[in-house]
Amino acid sequence: MGTATAGRAALARDASTAFTNPAGMTRLDRSQMMAGLIGLDIHSEFSGQTSYPSLDGSVETAGNGHNIGSFTPVASFSYVHATTPDLRLGVTVGSYFGLALDYGDSWQGRYYVQEAELLTMGVTPSVGYKVTDWFSVGVGATILYAKFTQDMAVNTGAPTAGPQNLADGKLKIDSDDLGYGYNFGIHFQPVKSTRIGATYISKVDLKFDDVATVENVPTTAPIWSLIAARLNNSDLDLEMTIPQAVTVSAYHQLTDSVAVMANVGWQDWSEFGKIGVDLSTPATSGSTTVDAGFQDTWHGAAGLHYQVAEPWLWKVGFAYDSSPVKDEKRSVLLPLDRQYRYATGIEYAWDKDINVAFDYAFIDAGKSEINQNRGPLAGHIVGEYDTNYINAFGLSMNWKF
Repeated sequence: MGTATAGRAALARDASTAFTNPAGMTRLDRSQMMAGLIGLDIHSEFSGQTSYPSLDGSVETAGNGHNIGSFTPVASFSYVHATTPDLRLGVTVGSYFGLALDYGDSWQGRYYVQEAELLTMGVTPSVGYKVTDWFSVGVGATILYAKFTQDMAVNTGAPTAGPQNLADGKLKIDSDDLGYGYNFGIHFQPVKSTRIGATYISKVDLKFDDVATVENVPTTAPIWSLIAARLNNSDLDLEMTIPQAVTVSAYHQLTDSVAVMANVGWQDWSEFGKIGVDLSTPATSGSTTVDAGFQDTWHGAAGLHYQVAEPWLWKVGFAYDSSPVKDEKRSVLLPLDRQYRYATGIEYAWDKDINVAFDYAFIDAGKSEINQNRGPLAGHIVGEYDTNYINAFGLSMNWKF
């Protein structure tokens, strides 16, 4: 984290390599365990306007939302067991994918989304094997539990349509699924001062097909009663794919006190899938799922380690990730944009067996411009996220046995 992930597939200096590159486990001279805690302080505020026709033909507009983020804790655990000089077994428990947002019940885009969460927790056992003194391979398998919830308002077309609309209906989705994936890596050390690592993380397919529920639709309106009946008794078939990814990293020890590292990477976001429900018109078909319209992303990172004094290691790094979606396709449900990450950290060698690290990263998440039009019932929403950044704080401890 202190180098903005730069060098993550090549470093192999603690138990976290069980996930970042299982081949790197063979570089560890003995069994190790790492526990980590990250706090994400998320600030994201949408500014814009939305309009939709009321029954009398006039156009009503609604006010802006508030901070859709909150403070979110994330924990992880990794263990590497040295079995033979050439064989290592490892396991990692934690989450590497997820999103949560809360716009509130009466914000201007409530007919798109009010609140949504995609939460994951995975277990990844792994094995690493040293083929030669300078080349190792590794592989892991992931079991991933995912839970998806979403709330959105339903515009029933009642005369009170507009901000703070008490006549709105409510669509709720609550589903979970188990997904399976794998990862493998290779690790080279052609000379003592240089390491090169490459990893592949497979996609994980998730299907959220639980029954949705619709509340507070007017029973006197046959068309909405039909829609409610269909939604309350049918599957929505929301399919998402956590993207496959390739990362190549390099690490080079320039001097006894200075080391540099870098990454390049690719993620297959174009396969992400369907992200929500569109009730833009009261069609008899009930609902349609909305494809994310994502595109593949590219990643680059550079970092540095500096041994300030014998027990102290200073880390600094920068990373860039391209946007997974073009402006015209971006949704308020997943308002993702390009990212710049600025990171630093300090690591302290408590003794020969215990290292403690504190890291910080500032994530500039971009403006995430929005321009969506789903017709008279959902409205036309235009704007951007004037405030859109994350403060990430990390604390970790690594034990050697």
